[in-house]
Amino acid sequence: MAGMVILSHRGFWLEPQEKNTTVALERSRAEGFGTETDVRDLGGRLVISHDPPVGGEIGLSDLLDIFAGSGLTLAINIKADGLSADLGAAFAERDIPWFAFDMSGPETVRYLAAGLPVFTRHSDVEPAPICYEQSIGVWLDAFHGDWFGPADVRAHLDAGKRVCIVSPDLHGRSPQPVWDWLKASGLHTHPRLSLCTDFPTEARDVFSTGG
Repeated sequence: MAGMVILSHRGFWLEPQEKNTTVALERSRAEGFGTETDVRDLGGRLVISHDPPVGGEIGLSDLLDIFAGSGLTLAINIKADGLSADLGAAFAERDIPWFAFDMSGPETVRYLAAGLPVFTRHSDVEPAPICYEQSIGVWLDAFHGDWFGPADVRAHLDAGKRVCIVSPDLHGRSPQPVWDWLKASGLHTHPRLSLCTDFPTEARDVFSTGG
């Protein structure tokens, strides 16, 4: 069924040590999920790493090799400044749907000026998303509690934005309350909506949608 895109968080990992590894990323593609992952730089090379890299991380080029031609979305969490030119050049050579998010404010301006696809963040600690008009989408997050609901999602969709809901499990909370209203509202059928979760197969079962 067409509708909401499911994004695996740091790949489709089964054990915590698999996060952001080749096996998790390949599993995510094989299962048909979009994927959220983290990009930093190390020695002039873009690598996949949530924490400061120490060597041995897979490169961005390896990630792109895995997802090339899949049609699956990549959500790129920007973990360092100064990556926009290299990141844009890398994706320009591949036919992969993607967007960048979580940059600093000045970096967000640079990404937008470069014509790169950007999601701004809307959360309980960022009630006024920066560069909203210029951004193609909204990363809708809740750090301290499930503060948003269907009306908030619809407001962004009505403004023409894509929306990625951060599932509460990413912050150690049960996703069930949010998943319940998401399905009951029918919003899960919207093609501009996505859900980032550590439990992609469970989300697929609940919402009967892919990535």
